[in-house]
Amino acid sequence: MKIRKGDTVQIIAGKDKGKTGTILTALPRTEQVIIEGMNVVKKHQKNRRVRSQGQIIDKSLPIHVSNVALLDGNKPVRVGYNIEGEGEKRKKVRVARPSGKKL
Repeated sequence: MKIRKGDTVQIIAGKDKGKTGTILTALPRTEQVIIEGMNVVKKHQKNRRVRSQGQIIDKSLPIHVSNVALLDGNKPVRVGYNIEGEGEKRKKVRVARPSGKKL
């Protein structure tokens, strides 16, 4: 997965299309991400103990990676990889596809 925790992304499909946010959690096995304050639903939670109250919680649900794009400045870009260095000092670096700048 080319998008990681802490990246700033823009949502390109779905009910929050056009909004930007930071990734809180990346779920590589299901190829989904949880973005802060996006794809929010209300969850009705039942009371746990005898004298406690139930409550309504706002919860962010995961969004598929194909529906978000990494931001480079203010533009959404696709992400690619370049390999830098030689021999044992080789590193895989994320780059923006259109400009080739490191991310």
